[in-house]
Amino acid sequence: MAVLEVNDDSFGDLIQSDNIVVLDFWASWCGPCKSFAPIFEAAADKYPAIVFGKIDVDANQELAAHFQIRSVPTLMVLREKVMLFSQPGALSAGQLDELLTQVSELDMAEVHRQIAEQEASSS
Repeated sequence: MAVLEVNDDSFGDLIQSDNIVVLDFWASWCGPCKSFAPIFEAAADKYPAIVFGKIDVDANQELAAHFQIRSVPTLMVLREKVMLFSQPGALSAGQLDELLTQVSELDMAEVHRQIAEQEASSS
């Protein structure tokens, strides 16, 4: 699957699916972003069932502010509208493979149950 260019307008629709969504917050002036781009694109080809999107922080400042992006690249992974991973810095291909395997194997019913428990205990 091709990497999608995500912007403020398309973001909402993108995360409404129950698919795994991997987001790369990047900037054109960022050296590590340029180094990570081929790894990210190769993963998109390797995992066609996963949605891969790139968000240019300079062109999409509202999204960058909403997610409090302070450093680029920042990688985020969501599944069933739940943020499972958010970390600044580029990953190696092996690290990205491992992360995507772990996210794919998660029992999302259990994740949703734990979130509900936390929300109930904090109210």
